[in-house]
Amino acid sequence: MEEKQRARLFELADLILAVGRHVNAAKEVNAESGTPLEGAVMRYVDRHPGTTVSAAADATQMISSNVSRAVRGLEKKGLLRRDADQHDARRVRLYPTPKAAENLERLRDTWARLLDGTVTDAGEVDTLIAALQNIETRLVAQSRGATRQP
Repeated sequence: MEEKQRARLFELADLILAVGRHVNAAKEVNAESGTPLEGAVMRYVDRHPGTTVSAAADATQMISSNVSRAVRGLEKKGLLRRDADQHDARRVRLYPTPKAAENLERLRDTWARLLDGTVTDAGEVDTLIAALQNIETRLVAQSRGATRQP
């Protein structure tokens, strides 16, 4: 990789982290939050209700024992529930609770207010969303390819 590209990619990552710090700080005011680990697990469960601990661990690139600890914390806070799988009682499925839905709605409001006016063109918002989704998808695929190679 050439130096110019290396510097641009560093700048991109640095800006993503800087924006993330602002966004993360804003959630502390109006939404119940926990550890970064709990946030990553809750984000995955919100998007994939009925998932398993192992699927959440794979998707968040964390070890199952850490995800299990996060699940216990989220369950204790009333944000997540565990149900036995209907087809295999040995497997547990994870679901967000109504309290989690309320919390997510507060988070949506908080983050929308935070970002309101920072990007005013709807097309630009859609472009940014698509670009960041693409980056996330490629990073996940890249990490899965790296972990499955001998």
